[in-house]
Amino acid sequence: FTDLGLLYPGGNEPPPAHAAAGLARARSVAPLDVAGNPDPDGKYALLSIGMSNTTQEFCSGGSTPPCDSGSFMGQAAGDQTVNRTAPVLVNGARGGQAAETWESPSNPNYDRIRDERLQPLGLSEKQVQVVWLKVANPGPTRSLPETNADAFVLERRMGNIVRTLKTRYPNLKLVFASSRIYAGYATTTLNPEPYAYESGFSVKFLVQAQIDQMSSGTIQDTLAGDLTYDTVAPWIGWGPYLW
Repeated sequence: FTDLGLLYPGGNEPPPAHAAAGLARARSVAPLDVAGNPDPDGKYALLSIGMSNTTQEFCSGGSTPPCDSGSFMGQAAGDQTVNRTAPVLVNGARGGQAAETWESPSNPNYDRIRDERLQPLGLSEKQVQVVWLKVANPGPTRSLPETNADAFVLERRMGNIVRTLKTRYPNLKLVFASSRIYAGYATTTLNPEPYAYESGFSVKFLVQAQIDQMSSGTIQDTLAGDLTYDTVAPWIGWGPYLW
């Protein structure tokens, strides 16, 4: 557990090489047509992936518009400075969808997003270029620093998820991951403390696994697996830290 309390190795900002790689990919985000070809009149999508917390924060508890005014999409809708020409915000998150339901490209969640979220907006999977990811394991029972702690299970699942996202969304460039909100007032065993807090370590380990792999040229964290952002995975960084 190095750099306890810090988002990235050595601090709360990404190391220079990782930051430069992320910025390069951010600058490459551009409008595409539905076939994934560059098109100045095309679109690109920022998609949310996750559970009840995720859909509540991104749009609404019911996961469909109209979005709550305080949500990310709700605030964007009310902000006249937001670019509405090419970028499209799409809420793919849904209540009850635990981390394991996003691990495989064949999971029904992805067909649901394609058919019920992207297509009605005239979008295709090839136009998804940025994802906000926030997932959790339901009913955790093993805390850190146990070797089989649920935080490690979540890290492994998140590694599978980011590779799956790259499979379903071949033009995906960036994934911003967040951990759970504070759960100190939880009255059920769904995801109470300390597990909500420890999900932050799952994100930290995942991001550091990619940083370490890209700097060394080899997989350093077998739980996270292959996270090469030139091939099988998007670039991964922290999104908002909400705990």
